Amino acid sequence: MTKLAIIYYSSMGTAHAMANRLAATAEAQGAEVRKRHVRETAPDEAVQSQEAWAAHVAEMQGEPVASPDDLDWADAAIFGSGTRYGHITSQLQSFIDTLGPLWGQGRLADKVYAGFTSSQTLHGGQETTLEALNTTFAHFGGIIVPPGYTDPVKFADGNPYGVGKVTGNGSDLDDTDNAALDHLVTRVLTVAGKLSA
Repeated sequence: MTKLAIIYYSSMGTAHAMANRLAATAEAQGAEVRKRHVRETAPDEAVQSQEAWAAHVAEMQGEPVASPDDLDWADAAIFGSGTRYGHITSQLQSFIDTLGPLWGQGRLADKVYAGFTSSQTLHGGQETTLEALNTTFAHFGGIIVPPGYTDPVKFADGNPYGVGKVTGNGSDLDDTDNAALDHLVTRVLTVAGKLSA
């Protein structure tokens, strides 16, 4: 049984919905899953300035929060973040910055990694955000498993680096989003399973 950690930051709920889909698909395929959101680090006045952000933070109260142990435990990890100026959120970066001790012991190496993201606009930095995650995974010594164009859905969602959701027309996941997420997690689990065989 592959142990999969899904580590993500969500401000408005899109990444949370994407993580839920990944987790459900992975569990249906027999994986053991830890779905963990990273702690909110933005000042409360910033959070409260946007109704949707404040509502999502309130919704996440009591949900499991990511810790380095979740990555130590995992055989594979999928990281998710909205885009911030073409990069990952500061909240996810703050979590990554806590992984130094595990990295120094080589405990992040030889695991399978992939990423997902969202942006408000079609060219809102999804590719650079995913490539930033891939750079981090390379520093871990991880095995990066992008979806590439290994399934017809990738010609519909158009992102070979991971999965990206455009939220400008609403944050609900559509059939293409769900199919792309299903393909990504299936590919991650397949490669992780081959490595542990």
